[in-house]
Amino acid sequence: MVGVFLAFAFAYFLSTLMRAITATLSPALTQELSLSAQDLGLLAGGYFLGFSVTQLPLGKWLDLHGPKKVILSFLVVAVLGCICFAMAESFLGLWLARVLCGIGVSACLMSPLTGYRRWMDPGSQLRANSWMLMTGSLGMLCSTLPVQWLMPITGWRAIFAGLAVLVVVAMLMIYWVVPAWEKPQETSAKPLDDEPGYGPIWRNAYFWRMAPIGFFCYAGMLAVQTLWAGPWMTVVGGYSPVAAATGLFGINLTMLIAFWIWGLVTPKLAKRGISPNRLIAWGQPVCLLILAALIVLGPQLGEYTALVLTLFCVSSTFVSLAQPAVGMAFPPHLAGRALSAYNLVIFVGVFVVQWGIGLGVDFFKSLGWPPVLAFQSAFAVFGVCATLSYVYFHWANRDNSA
Repeated sequence: MVGVFLAFAFAYFLSTLMRAITATLSPALTQELSLSAQDLGLLAGGYFLGFSVTQLPLGKWLDLHGPKKVILSFLVVAVLGCICFAMAESFLGLWLARVLCGIGVSACLMSPLTGYRRWMDPGSQLRANSWMLMTGSLGMLCSTLPVQWLMPITGWRAIFAGLAVLVVVAMLMIYWVVPAWEKPQETSAKPLDDEPGYGPIWRNAYFWRMAPIGFFCYAGMLAVQTLWAGPWMTVVGGYSPVAAATGLFGINLTMLIAFWIWGLVTPKLAKRGISPNRLIAWGQPVCLLILAALIVLGPQLGEYTALVLTLFCVSSTFVSLAQPAVGMAFPPHLAGRALSAYNLVIFVGVFVVQWGIGLGVDFFKSLGWPPVLAFQSAFAVFGVCATLSYVYFHWANRDNSA
């Protein structure tokens, strides 16, 4: 299983590098194409839009055809998206290429998680999920200072051409080491929830209990980490582009370590009966308090802005446990659909939060507010939504009877 994990992990590494790279490229793209905050949010959100539209059919295909066939088919689109981004000459061209990239890598986490649901016990699934997210953090890490260092040498177009080549390498690794998918043997008595569609998922009360925190809390962390942390540091914190890239590097390095630690401790916590629900209930209030401090203190944080953003992202990792928890709440033959449906919730949330923050910043600027106050106000709206989603998590279906 080590080789299988590494092959999947490399593909997921590349997918998160593509996801987060706009935060580092934002100064260059803004200058070259005269992008507004709304344009920047929409450009970054194009990835998540493409990612989201595939999730429902992806879940069915994963349950039917298995991880190997599905991820290889999708990565062909990712190669095309990288090539189109490298060749684009307009904002529309860049945005369409980002949508293609999002579509192409949309199976890079759901494919391995679907396989792990069948191949691993619950504690090992939590570990594998955390360590997949760790490799994702490594991809985000490489999207910061390494990309900043490469920019003066190669330019952003050559970087995306190189990404296309690396995706092909990942495809070859997966083709060689990932086993074929064997369908479970059919029995005369089919389970009651063995429907071809998403009915068993949509009717599950536990899924809907976890949906709002996935949409706002988990997705909000990804929206900040992959885009708005950089502009916040430059506009609110007064950082230079290089200093902001350094701050992003620190954020993603810390996230990598956090997910590595989660991978070590979650199997032990599972054996002790400490559920993901309890961990989320304990950890998410800390995240919300840190977000409030970031918003209220704003420019007063100065050089400590990156540190507070790091604390916000790390404290948000508690809610990342919701994804494998949803997958384990369903039988293996529904795992692909359950995981993909929840992933849809998360990535629609990322698109909405990323673009919504950009819309908020531009709206408050149009009222004549200074840029710093506009950023604080837009983040405050996001903070209120995240807080309400956490309150709903406590209120809805607490006995998990469904």
